[in-house]
Amino acid sequence: MLIKAKKSNPFKFGLNKCDMLLKQSLGRTSEATFYEVILIEKKSNKTLILIGLLIGLIFAELDETIVSTAMPTIIRELHGLSLYGWVAGIYMLTLTMFMPILGKLADLYGRRRIYLICIGLFIAGSIVSGMASSMTILLIGRGIQGIGAGGLMPLALVIIGEAYPLEQRAKIQSLFGPMMIIPQLLGPTVGGYIVGNIDWHWVFLINIPIGLLAALFVAKGMRESIGNEKRYIDWAGACTLILALLSLLLTPVLIDNQGYSWSSPIIIGLLSLSALLFALLVWIEAKAKEPIIPLHLFRNRNVVVLSLLVFILMLGIMGGMATFPFFAQHVMGLTPTEAGYLSLAFMAGAIPASIVNGFLITRIAYRNLFIVSFLLPIAGFLLLTQIGIGTTWIYIVGAFFILGVGLGALFGGDNLIVQESVDSKDSGIALSTVQLFQALGATIGLSIFGSLLSKHIKDGIAALGSRLPDGATVNIETGNIPVGLPAAVINDIKQVFSLAFQNMFVISLVFALAAFVLCWFLKKEVLSKKSDEGLETETGTVS
Repeated sequence: MLIKAKKSNPFKFGLNKCDMLLKQSLGRTSEATFYEVILIEKKSNKTLILIGLLIGLIFAELDETIVSTAMPTIIRELHGLSLYGWVAGIYMLTLTMFMPILGKLADLYGRRRIYLICIGLFIAGSIVSGMASSMTILLIGRGIQGIGAGGLMPLALVIIGEAYPLEQRAKIQSLFGPMMIIPQLLGPTVGGYIVGNIDWHWVFLINIPIGLLAALFVAKGMRESIGNEKRYIDWAGACTLILALLSLLLTPVLIDNQGYSWSSPIIIGLLSLSALLFALLVWIEAKAKEPIIPLHLFRNRNVVVLSLLVFILMLGIMGGMATFPFFAQHVMGLTPTEAGYLSLAFMAGAIPASIVNGFLITRIAYRNLFIVSFLLPIAGFLLLTQIGIGTTWIYIVGAFFILGVGLGALFGGDNLIVQESVDSKDSGIALSTVQLFQALGATIGLSIFGSLLSKHIKDGIAALGSRLPDGATVNIETGNIPVGLPAAVINDIKQVFSLAFQNMFVISLVFALAAFVLCWFLKKEVLSKKSDEGLETETGTVS
């Protein structure tokens, strides 16, 4: 039984609580767990909260783009070329593994406390990374940073969900995704300036004042009351979940950095171990008093559909989008900077679409919004399957813009639907679970698409055989076309690259079609206000 009480009616709330205590005194407590109150008080300063959350999100995302720009210098000074890929890999590994655990801890111990701990971990990781004198220390620091980053986005959305009424929240969250374009624009410039004019260590140490500023805004602005009841942590479930995710996520990291293939015995072994651990996790969670991931979430239609939707989209989209600069540079002849800025066409479509969806999602059935929106990625990927040697930048901008408009519905829309589809006591873990599926899709998708692209290019270049200079094959596969080759041979090499990307975007098109079908399984309802009488959320559980 779920008890909800508004602060405006304390008498009714008191009766409900007395009723619970009476039932316990009569001995009907075999299924009782605990009563929990998490309250964001009316005296909280919403403006300070929002500023602090935005600073936290932007500085975490900015760190990633700055670090990627500075990595060549860092690798050279620390002599760590063999561990290059692990710097990003370990960050994504810990971020993904701890995301659901931090979400659950926030449900148990309060959003403010756990959010500030996450910022503290991110700052601590930045200090370790910034003071690193070896690649080992740098990897440890990046791992700590990843743990902290794993709580920043989901908990920011939960806090906003409890601090703002529905219509305001829809507009605010619709801007969260587009605001992430700021780090993408500033990151390379800031990273290049720090490395060139100061020192690479400050790529990480700059996070300290920014992180402290974000923490100060949240700490000063947010007032939260938490009940004193005993909390139960599902340690067995948490450890099993970490081991299951570690086994799963190590596979793409090993493939990308150690040269394994998906058919390698060690990769198959890790995937099998992960499957067994996930099966064990389900068994543990079914018996746990306070499961780390409540299984009842997977009986919620919207949670299941949106988890599958973001997983499929990230799996099918991220690989093609992330590797596209290769095509832009080596087939279209653009510079690295020009190739990077092509992706801004995607954001140019996503930003206005996200804002419009933020206004419409409380007025129109969100299933209808998603169905209409997800027709556009199908059109966008259909256009991208036709790219070739003669493709112009205008054609690519148009295709990316269409993709952005279509996927703009996801910028805040999915998180908003999840928040309104579950009880407030589960909002932290529910949002973290959906974002976990999104991170898994992106991580696995990047590896799979990278492997497919590499295989297509290798097979195509090998078919050219004797027409290529001796020993040039490996360099050509990575885009380094030797100077002085006949125009016909260069044309054939570019044709190989084009065909590889065409095949990849055909796969993306299939995933876009699957996502469109999934949209039909969302509930056909308009998001409505649960309670606008205040900022508070009070939940009690007597199961």
